[in-house]
Amino acid sequence: MRSGPGRGRPLSVARQLLILQLVVFTVMAVVAGVLFVLDERREADDATGREVTEIADTFAQFPEVAVGITTNDAGGDLQVRAEEVRTSTGVDFVVVMGMNEIRLTHPTPEEIGRPYTGHTDQARAGATFTETYTGSLGPSIRAVAPVYDEADDLVGFVSVGVTRTHIWEEFVAGLPTILGVVAAGVAVSAVGAYLIARRFRRQTLGLDARQLRTLYEHHDAVLHSISEGLLVFDFESSRPRIDVVNDEARRLLDLPRTGPVPFDALPATVRDLLSRHDVRDEVHVTEGRVLLINSDAVRWDGRTLGTVVTLRDHTELRSVLGELDAVKGFADSLRAQAHESANRLHTIITMVELGRTTDAVAFATEELAMSQALIDRLTSAVREPALVALLLGKSADASDRGVELTITEDTALDSTSIMSTRDLVTLVGNLVDNAIDAARISDEPWVEVGIRQDGTTMIVEVADSGPGMSAQTLARATARGYSTKSDHHGLGLALVNGLVRKYRGSLRTEPSLGSMVVVEIPLGRTGTDDAAFAAEPGDDE
Repeated sequence: MRSGPGRGRPLSVARQLLILQLVVFTVMAVVAGVLFVLDERREADDATGREVTEIADTFAQFPEVAVGITTNDAGGDLQVRAEEVRTSTGVDFVVVMGMNEIRLTHPTPEEIGRPYTGHTDQARAGATFTETYTGSLGPSIRAVAPVYDEADDLVGFVSVGVTRTHIWEEFVAGLPTILGVVAAGVAVSAVGAYLIARRFRRQTLGLDARQLRTLYEHHDAVLHSISEGLLVFDFESSRPRIDVVNDEARRLLDLPRTGPVPFDALPATVRDLLSRHDVRDEVHVTEGRVLLINSDAVRWDGRTLGTVVTLRDHTELRSVLGELDAVKGFADSLRAQAHESANRLHTIITMVELGRTTDAVAFATEELAMSQALIDRLTSAVREPALVALLLGKSADASDRGVELTITEDTALDSTSIMSTRDLVTLVGNLVDNAIDAARISDEPWVEVGIRQDGTTMIVEVADSGPGMSAQTLARATARGYSTKSDHHGLGLALVNGLVRKYRGSLRTEPSLGSMVVVEIPLGRTGTDDAAFAAEPGDDE
């Protein structure tokens, strides 16, 4: 994106984060350093107070101190002793005074004999105390201790102190260490901020806040507006997680309209796509819809991050194609019958020309009687014309394909309101075509179809000479669509299963009777799903 005239390129989110972290970490380090300096200064004052108190108490107990005060030894041996203590302990002054507070010792000889500048009230009461006071050497922290003679009488005082200048010099000598710690903290913070910003920049692809907002708004608008269902699965977590699911996907898969979608809430056939990538236009059947699914792996920097699945609703399209295929089937059946009739007519004409009129009449009567008998039986027993036409067409189609198709004598259907005509044709047509395909692999292929009412139930039985299906195979076939044919994926039994569930019926195999599929639909039940199921017959097994 180009920035506007007169304005620089916006900073990326990662760079803004880096600058913010550097400022925050630097301010925190400086503030911590200042607080540390103040704390060190306070600690230095407390340590100095404790040190001068110990020195004052100890020096006040020296016998020569009481003797020097009693003899008024100003600037004599007492001064020498006081200077020795001051030098050895590193303090700035050791002052000894009498009760009149006249100095007897001082590091500056000119100050000996002058009055002491400070307080002695607490010492007169017999307590050693500390104070900060500005004396002849400047501001200092000092301790004042009482001095007693051998008779335990108060004879004077000892004041030991360290000037503020001395304390500050010692503190300044330790500042490089403090500043080094602060600088190291700022450096570590800067490195940490840089590493965090670099990782964040990789995650945000170097985009600024406005670009990220625009990208999110466009992304959200596209997800809500596209007519295809969209699912995005994440592989980075310990188990697959749904990161994105748009409104259309929620509708097609009957998922909650809002909130996160648990992975287990998806149909099993959709979950199975995670083990396969790059699926193209694969048809899946859910309870209410026929979906066309595509799957692509999401890869970044050579890593597989997840899977993108798109869903398209082909339910109505399959319905239209099913009706079209049914019409095409009827047309093919009529064409086959016309072709067969032409052959028979040529045969009869040839017999007449050969003078074998009796044989010609017998041949024509026999074929007509067989066809008419089947038509008359189905027309009188089955009240649904579309179903009658379907069975007659399948009979002719099976004959053309070398399969003997038999319609049982007990086939009869009085009620025409059990299922819609389209659903009934889809149900029977798929079962019969599956059976014809399965029977063709046997040496003597045959199919037997029976449709009847047993009390309050419509029963459709389709048997064939094929290998048959176990209960497990049937369950797998009805889950999404299953095929024993290698040229396509089957959907017939899945669609049949959808219709059975729609009308609250049952679908099962009869292993005791060889290869037979039985469908039972309760009479008087209406469909529980408005979605229509239809597909080209013969698309399964």
